[in-house]
Amino acid sequence: MAARPVVSVFGLNGSKLDATVPLPSVFTAPIRPDLVQFVHKNMAKNRRQPYAAKQQAGEETSAESWGTGRAVARIPRVGGGGTHRAGQAAFGNMTRGGRMFAPNKVWRKWHIRTNSNQKRYATASAVAASGVSALVSGRGHRISNIEEVPLVVSAEVESLSKTKEAIALLKALKAYADVAKVSNTRSIRAGRGKMRNRRHRQRRGPLVVFAQDKGISRAFRNLPGVELVDVTRLNLLQLAPGGHLGRFVIWTQPAFEALNKVFGSQTEESVQKKGYTLPVPVITNPDVSRLIGSDEIQAVVRPSGPKNMRRPFGQKKNPLRNTQVLVRLNPYAQVLRRAEILGKNKKTKKYTHKKSASAKFLQILKAD
Repeated sequence: MAARPVVSVFGLNGSKLDATVPLPSVFTAPIRPDLVQFVHKNMAKNRRQPYAAKQQAGEETSAESWGTGRAVARIPRVGGGGTHRAGQAAFGNMTRGGRMFAPNKVWRKWHIRTNSNQKRYATASAVAASGVSALVSGRGHRISNIEEVPLVVSAEVESLSKTKEAIALLKALKAYADVAKVSNTRSIRAGRGKMRNRRHRQRRGPLVVFAQDKGISRAFRNLPGVELVDVTRLNLLQLAPGGHLGRFVIWTQPAFEALNKVFGSQTEESVQKKGYTLPVPVITNPDVSRLIGSDEIQAVVRPSGPKNMRRPFGQKKNPLRNTQVLVRLNPYAQVLRRAEILGKNKKTKKYTHKKSASAKFLQILKAD
């Protein structure tokens, strides 16, 4: 977010004027790229034109099923004879020339409603991001030769009515490089869109914001990539095209001064938006790395530990394969294992089989 107390005003010849303008409170609003992308996605859907398949498409032939008993599928088939089309399957989405599955209808839910507070928050974030030169330059705008961002010009610009006067102003402000970039990127669109009144594609140039249209719209409307908008009708689709923050904005002095009435501040309500105040950031300094590296925090944090920390838990090992783990779980297993080893080392005794009973003993048994 921008943090300068005042902003310089530039004249028609590109030189600084003696007058300065205090920075509006909207430039201190929190920059929320996540919210901007969410709101932009919903708002962009509201410009879609409904489309649908023709209601009779794929079903304009007289086809009936042949029923069962003819060893073919029961899908409807074209009647008649003497042509290849006769007997071919029809109507189904899996057939040649059939209708699509679940044909599109024009009563689909095309538009999406977005909360007013979310849209206002996103617009305020986009305005605040336009005052950060790093975000504007990162978006691709050619602002390396511009003296200040945000760029404010005198109220005389609203009275310009000729395109050559607008070009002379942009060249004096050293902002014409952004318009030339748009001209160089103009190309023919790939695909069928070139036949549907959107033949060319090009980048976005500067956005000119004015308070009163005294001819300024006629002066800038023919420049490629340049867009104009009233300060009371700021649009997120123009402030953050594609959901990307950092649009290069050229403000007229009356429009810049009117921002406090349009958005208000964190403590004062807006004049245009009833009961609305700017959102308050959750943290004053969003630079977390700078906060962590500050002397106040570093003085109380614990020193960093060794680079290679031991895992708090050991690796899972199989006690049936690892003897140490087995002994830890069952200490008596060591005794059993020792006894098993000692038993293997003992000399085994040789047992002799007793001889069979003598013949005399057998005679006694068999005697009467």
